[in-house]
Amino acid sequence: MDVGHCYLDGNADVVEFCPHDSFHHVLAASTYTLQEGDRPSRSGSISLFDVDMGRVDLFYRLKTAGIFDMKWNPVGGSVTRPLLAQADADGCLKVHHLQNSVDGDALKEVYSEKVSSSMCLCLDWNPSATSISVGLSDGSVSLISLEESQTSILQEWNAHDFEVWATSFDPDQPHLVYTGSDDCKFKGWDLRSDPSEMAFQNSKAHQMGVCCIAKSPHNPYTLYTGSYDEHLRIWDVRSISRPVNETSINLGGGVWRIKIHSEVPGLILAACMHNGFAIVKVNENEAKVVETYSKHESLAYGADWYRGRICQEDGKEKTIVATCSFYDKLLRVWVPESDII
Repeated sequence: MDVGHCYLDGNADVVEFCPHDSFHHVLAASTYTLQEGDRPSRSGSISLFDVDMGRVDLFYRLKTAGIFDMKWNPVGGSVTRPLLAQADADGCLKVHHLQNSVDGDALKEVYSEKVSSSMCLCLDWNPSATSISVGLSDGSVSLISLEESQTSILQEWNAHDFEVWATSFDPDQPHLVYTGSDDCKFKGWDLRSDPSEMAFQNSKAHQMGVCCIAKSPHNPYTLYTGSYDEHLRIWDVRSISRPVNETSINLGGGVWRIKIHSEVPGLILAACMHNGFAIVKVNENEAKVVETYSKHESLAYGADWYRGRICQEDGKEKTIVATCSFYDKLLRVWVPESDII
């Protein structure tokens, strides 16, 4: 069931529901638009929407540099207020506070760090929300500390041969950061050394670039990766030399982004670039597609679950999904039909 849709002001690439209590209804969507010509520029925006079972209402928009990735700070960290971090084409990491203003909820910039002359392509918060890892277009990774009133670069190192599209903290081992790159390598880094030391490297499993990495919030040993080679892979971090399921699952399109449901173990939402969106159910080492969504007509890039459940008119509780596609600038919010949710 479709809840609503909206066309954004640029090429849509990220959607993120706020995980913090009292703000679950807030959906952030970002854009990245390349203006070609003699002096090319990369512009972007963050749009905030009020989402419920019957509405998708835009209430705030912030013009920015072109955004490649953004994430809300995790619930349960030392920082309780909702913060939204962006990695952008100007090589900057910026963090905004979502606040209640007289005109409604709005974003206020609270941190800004010029990380590099290269582009910032991806980011992830550590579990306590005191630092952020950033992957860069030159293959390097930076670790940024967030202090009371300022930021600083704690570490930076050359991690990969090409663009770093994925960086992810391990919430069960916060000293460990995973990275994935266009060089087809999946790596882990131990932050207790400075600069961090490589804890492992797998360069054989992925046949093309590694686009996304997500650790299961339900199982401390399970981790997922997505790749341009169209496969969603399941890993056991106790044995990282090969995927737990060698064949894994082919989703028929480059797996650009994966989001694990916060309440239902093994339920994954995947943005599959050239093949729309898929909901995958993983039981132990077996994965199967339980639902697909193909109402976008462009690159499937952004996807996220609403945190929690919403009661429908018939009394049944369902969750909401937000997805976005790149060239048609389209944001859609919909309710999965699968009974497993």
